[in-house]
Amino acid sequence: MNQPLKPLTIKVHPTDNVAIVVNSGGLPAGTVFNDGLTLREHVPQGHKVALVEIALDAPILRYGEVIGYAMKPIPQGSWIEESLVRLPEAPPLESLPLATKVPAPLPPLEGYTFEGYRNADGTVGTKNLLAITQTVQCVAGVVDYVVRRLKAEVLPKYPNVDGIIGLNHIYGCGVAINAPAAVVPIRTLHNLALNPNFGNEVFVISLGCEKLPPERLLNEGGAGGVPIKVVSDDVVCLQDERFTGFQSMVEAIMKQAEVHLVRLNQRQRETCPAADLIVGLQCGGSDAFSGVTANPAVGYAADLLVRAGAAVMFSEVTEVRDAIHLLTPRCANEEVGKALLREMAWYDDYLGRGETNRAANTTPGNKKGGLANIVEKAMGSIAKSGTSAIVDVIAPGEKIRRKGLTYAATPASDFVCGTQQLASGMTLQVFTTGRGTPYGLEAAPVIKVATRRDLAARWHDLMEVDAGTIATGEETIEEVGWKLFKLILEVASGRKKTWADQWGLFNALAVFNPAPVT
Repeated sequence: MNQPLKPLTIKVHPTDNVAIVVNSGGLPAGTVFNDGLTLREHVPQGHKVALVEIALDAPILRYGEVIGYAMKPIPQGSWIEESLVRLPEAPPLESLPLATKVPAPLPPLEGYTFEGYRNADGTVGTKNLLAITQTVQCVAGVVDYVVRRLKAEVLPKYPNVDGIIGLNHIYGCGVAINAPAAVVPIRTLHNLALNPNFGNEVFVISLGCEKLPPERLLNEGGAGGVPIKVVSDDVVCLQDERFTGFQSMVEAIMKQAEVHLVRLNQRQRETCPAADLIVGLQCGGSDAFSGVTANPAVGYAADLLVRAGAAVMFSEVTEVRDAIHLLTPRCANEEVGKALLREMAWYDDYLGRGETNRAANTTPGNKKGGLANIVEKAMGSIAKSGTSAIVDVIAPGEKIRRKGLTYAATPASDFVCGTQQLASGMTLQVFTTGRGTPYGLEAAPVIKVATRRDLAARWHDLMEVDAGTIATGEETIEEVGWKLFKLILEVASGRKKTWADQWGLFNALAVFNPAPVT
């Protein structure tokens, strides 16, 4: 028998009636634990084993919360695979407590700094990039062509500029531009152009006949943002009659790009307090370890960032919805609590109009990794938020407004969430994964944290942090949290590159558009 010498499980809360298997490859039938528990069948790594007999319709408890109900009697020592778990109803939004257990402020954390690019508007970037904004997908090919030429022919002359990127997207025309929900993609594109990593240099490429013209994009169409002031040459319209042929368009764009590159090249990194960071938190390819290793470690690091005065945002509505009753008491006041409920209700309605619900969130990989349903996934997901008070809630694409912990409402899709967090002002992202993903963003560094030792070893040149050491007892949540916090400062300073940046692994922008496409 290839049974490991020391079979390991993790039980999160004293009231739990299940535990997850830690051992690589899982554990075979007949495995006996120190407390006498004997496995009735093979249980894969990360999957749940019944610690006691669970009767038909009885609650299945993990994290001290009901993650489902037994579809049939489950004997002690059995593998609780997803077909045995009935999804519970989502917590009702009408009767949740608001701001009833507001965490006391944690002690300030002083003296931590990073080397960043300070902008005229007071924000600080972790990269120094020229971003080329587009009003419509029609110009994406031209933007890509110009970016390739600029990188090859021009960028070497400007050593202080980290790169040139095109903010490509699929919005701008063929859409119901005046539909109420169009405010989401319009403000997202507006605020993307203002990300601190772009140095306040706004450069727009337009086609000329699109529904989202530059003047509306720059003024955000009444969506509540601050108008962006640019000079006339910062908007290049390809349908302008001054252009004769493709190359004349290219020459005009490249000429104006150099105006921005000259200014960006004059910028230098300077010592800034950690309070100037805007960090986004996200998970993707989650597994049953996410909620006990990587996410709690990220949550600890998030608390350290908040103590240092930084702005931190967590997101992913469907991966918060089933744990909302644990978050509303943490809101700084009733107004913030009501805003959190507003975003949950908005998304419930959005999914309902699409004739689906939050249960559609879980992926085959989530289930293979031991997550039975969206409830169990949500309980692990919110661990990224740490223990601080939630000081603000922003709608999709809105700019972050406060220091401390903010809930930034976004879809849970990795690339959509990443895009929306960039629009909200994120300058660095921390991303946890249990199944593995090469995900990255060109506009901001992405630090990836593996939930399991197996993944961290196999993907050693894609993962920055191995949080699997928490499951094996080699490190504590606090130790990994501190390690991550210090790594954030190193990456933000440009002293250490993430693997995604080293390999050039960047996902496309995916702007959230809940409005009709015509």
